Amino acid sequence: MKNINHVAIIPDGNRRWAKKRGLAPWEGHRSGADQIEKLSREALKNGIKYLTFWGSSKDNILKRPLEEKRELLKIYEKYFKKLINDPDIFKNKTRIQVIGDWRKQFPSSLKRILEENIEKTKHHSNSFLSFMLAYNGDDDILEAVKEIKNKILQEGRDLKITAESFSNCLLSRDLPQVDLVVRTGVEADPHNSAGFLMWQTQNSQQYFSDKLFPDFGIEELDLAVEDFKERSRRLGK
Repeated sequence: MKNINHVAIIPDGNRRWAKKRGLAPWEGHRSGADQIEKLSREALKNGIKYLTFWGSSKDNILKRPLEEKRELLKIYEKYFKKLINDPDIFKNKTRIQVIGDWRKQFPSSLKRILEENIEKTKHHSNSFLSFMLAYNGDDDILEAVKEIKNKILQEGRDLKITAESFSNCLLSRDLPQVDLVVRTGVEADPHNSAGFLMWQTQNSQQYFSDKLFPDFGIEELDLAVEDFKERSRRLGK
């Protein structure tokens, strides 16, 4: 059976979960945040070193109704305050990473909390808990292109561009290749969204669940991991 190092989760279905129950959309986001905490602990127990969640795309932040966006940001504040005060983060030496355009899109109060999570755990290296916030895959790739262009202009010469040098310029440069992408809330049309981690998911296995994210519990995560371990990965061979 294969080892699994990096699992990335696209937690779809929060709003649909809330709608089915006659709740406001942000109640689904709140229940989803509770589920993230449980899944993170289960992943660590299963030896998964890198666990990545897509919290929001840039469009989620820019285009959702104002009230929903305001409530979502409140949920982020509450969750990340709780996270940085969780003794297990320090006991397990878990590094918290936040990737995306959040520094431009989020209010100062939330940015301070996220920066605290990053700063206080920056030397941890036993496990990595990453969140994609106000993230768009196009921005990720374009940032690398812009950085390489700037280096060429500054140094006045061509640079040798390799896969390694390109990946080191990504917004998501600190994330390794993803072994398994889990997408929840899938109905009839399994798909990727907004170029989610395009560089790191070139050879990823995909696992689709019809469970809306607040209902995607540790049992479902265990099933996804076991399914991955039973698969054969040829990687072009």
